[in-house]
Parts: sequence; C-alpha cells; structure tokens
Amino acid sequence: MSDSRDTLVGFLARYDALVEVGIGERPDTAAALADRGCAVTATDVHRRSVPDGVAFVRDDVTDPDPAVYADADAVYALNCPPELQAPLRAVAADADADCLFTTLGGDPATVPVRRVSLPGDRTTLFVVESATHA
Repeated sequence: MSDSRDTLVGFLARYDALVEVGIGERPDTAAALADRGCAVTATDVHRRSVPDGVAFVRDDVTDPDPAVYADADAVYALNCPPELQAPLRAVAADADADCLFTTLGGDPATVPVRRVSLPGDRTTLFVVESATHA
C-alpha cells in the first residue's frame, strides 16, 4: 500500500461505518478499512467482487437507494468524476454523513470542499463542506 493510501485509510478509519461509492476494481481501501474494524459497504453500478469483511450493494449514486447510505458515518469515492460529485454529496447529506472524495488527475472539485493533501504521490482528499446541510 502506498504512503498516500495508508494516510487515506488512516483518515477514513476515524469513521465507524462507511460507504464507498463506485468501488470498481479497486477494493484495497475498503479492505484496509475493514481490516481496521470499520463497517464498509461498497457500491457500484456493476456487480463487483469485494474482499471478505466488505459488504457489496449494487447501486447508482445518481438514482440511489437511500437505505444503502442510511447508517453511514461517511460516504466516500475514489477517482470521483465531476459529474458524480453533486450526487455523492446529496446521498451523504441525506444520510447525515460526511462526504469525501479524490479525483483523477486534474479533475476539479465541483462542490464546496476543503482540501487535505496526503503524503506520498501528492493525492488530494476533498472533504465536502456542509454535506449534511446540502
């Protein structure tokens, strides 16, 4: 695991229950969180394999099932494209959960955020401001 991934997991591990939106083929963050005792649910629009200790629910954040997010303390996405940031923020707000994401390369944040620089490969974690009051 890279330094930035370790730091990301350390940052997210302060939450007891998390939902990762759009897990794709990158289950290592969810697995590391589960290994630290966090309750992790992964979602994606396609059926995905997830590691032991991680629950999977097929869901589309643009047309979400609110029950998937209801018990989350935080909702996060890795490599979140600009067009999914507002829906991500909305599901987190509806669940009264914190909202966090990373982007790909030079993609901008399209919702109000606080930036947290992670060491290692210069990853930026975007912490959505007022997600619970959106």
